[in-house]
Amino acid sequence: MNVKSRDLGELEELCTQIRERIIDVVSRNGGHFSSTLGAVELTVAMHKVFDVQSDPFIFDVSHQCYPHKLLTNRWEEFETIRQFGGLSGFTKPKESSADYFVAGHSSTSISLAVGAAKAIRINDEQRVPVVMIGDGSMTAGMVYEALNELGDIKLPVIIILNDNEMSIAKPIGSISKYLSKILAGKFYQKLRDRIDKSIIQKLPEGANYIAKKIEESIKLITPGVIFEEMGIDYIGPIDGHNLEEIIDTLQIAKDLKKPVIVHAKTVKGKGYAIAEGQNEKWHGVGPFDVKTGEFKKKAGAKSATAVYADALSALANEHDDVVGVTAAMPSGTGIDRLMKEHPNRFWDIAIAEQHAVTSMAAMAKEGFKPYITIYSTFLQRAFDQIIHDVCIMGLPVVFAIDRAGIVGNDGETHQGAFDISYLRFLPNMILFAPRDNQSLHQAIDFSYTLDKPCAIRYPRGAFKELGYESTPFELGKSQLLKEGSSNKLFIGYGAGVSRACETEKLHEEDIAILDLRFVKPLDGKMLSALASKYDKWYVFSDSQKQGGVASAILEYVNEAKLCVNITSFEYEDHFIVHGETSKVEESLELTAKQLVEKI
Repeated sequence: MNVKSRDLGELEELCTQIRERIIDVVSRNGGHFSSTLGAVELTVAMHKVFDVQSDPFIFDVSHQCYPHKLLTNRWEEFETIRQFGGLSGFTKPKESSADYFVAGHSSTSISLAVGAAKAIRINDEQRVPVVMIGDGSMTAGMVYEALNELGDIKLPVIIILNDNEMSIAKPIGSISKYLSKILAGKFYQKLRDRIDKSIIQKLPEGANYIAKKIEESIKLITPGVIFEEMGIDYIGPIDGHNLEEIIDTLQIAKDLKKPVIVHAKTVKGKGYAIAEGQNEKWHGVGPFDVKTGEFKKKAGAKSATAVYADALSALANEHDDVVGVTAAMPSGTGIDRLMKEHPNRFWDIAIAEQHAVTSMAAMAKEGFKPYITIYSTFLQRAFDQIIHDVCIMGLPVVFAIDRAGIVGNDGETHQGAFDISYLRFLPNMILFAPRDNQSLHQAIDFSYTLDKPCAIRYPRGAFKELGYESTPFELGKSQLLKEGSSNKLFIGYGAGVSRACETEKLHEEDIAILDLRFVKPLDGKMLSALASKYDKWYVFSDSQKQGGVASAILEYVNEAKLCVNITSFEYEDHFIVHGETSKVEESLELTAKQLVEKI
């Protein structure tokens, strides 16, 4: 779509059309909503001032990239956003050359921009990386690592800080905004250089000191002092919905040919009154009625997340030493409830997974029982801290891993496939998983008794109730759910138990089913006993095959010299695409009907 040739009035009309398109499609398909509506004018201005086919457009997290997709020849295809086989809900270079990088996790954008700027300088090109990053992403340490280097090397990078929730520093009205723009403008920059070179350097020592203090005082009345001190020019805060102001400001920033942060204040949900403001439920939504704002999803079975919150709440009420954190996902993980019930013991520490793990390690050292409640995909970000700060000392930290397995429409960056593989080889780590609501309660109770690190995984959505009574957890003990008359054994782990049960019901033979419960330590005694009855084992787990559950069983079988044949129905060696979970599972040939045919 040709944006550069359009005048201001046409661009403002285009912003209206973009919002209407997003509201229409997301109300029917679901998707990220309030943040992407708030970024419309910023995105249109980016396309007006910069060249998307030349300048790297880097969207942090990229959940706010819907306007960008609509501006880059995906207007009609936008109908398929987040659907199986359709457009991704995040930026994806395989989808369009206008998408510079895959994104889905936060706080990577400025590091990418620094790397791109270095490459551009080496190649002697006239391109400039342009970043859009939300204020929430500014809570992660990686941002400041990148800013620290950027302020040192001073390569041209434009960073648009989309501030839709909290101000980085309190602005002082129109005077502050005016001074901020003046300080970053051409006239001021040239004047400052001339003063530094021709006046201040020639002044006597006392006068030089005073002159420097005057300049520093001017900076202090602007809200960008933290960035200025890091060596990065700052403009703002500006109105992130005033298209003319944004375009003018981005042009100033571009002309400076140095690193610049443009601080823009925006409103989440802009253009759809019901979603405007700080309403977390409109961040990512399912289908809803545009007129009323009512969500169309019917109430279903209680989610595993809600059951976990119930279990942890009961545990915290009983034991004063139970504490916990989540990393910017209080409602998504159910910890918002614990934060209200026990505000001095449960915290949202923002997008800072590494800090979450290390701070809770210290609490464990002080005698508390920490629960780190986190999505499987986000726990990856704290891998070294799990090793260095928890496992080496064997501290009794509990990792409650939500969204384990296929999560559906968010796709590759969010699927919870890898936690078993990367946690299983860590010394001192205990891994176990419930199969239903009852066993999830029991798993939480059991976790409190452990004096080592442990990880509990559970799926997005609701468990399926299987009709088998759950026995209390014992370390390294499995539960045999049923014997079988054939030579086959189905071994399920976590939510994989339900898939094993569904597959067994469709199979003509009478097959034994084992709920493995622990993948570390394994129940070797049970496995050895079952090997004498069943020589064909099939493993069901919502996890990566490499280093996964079947791999753990194979290691034991080899050491114990058991004569069994093992088939794994875990995920193959590739990233799992986005789409409705049932369709994704069908594409992976993991439905019960497909598995029966394979067996």
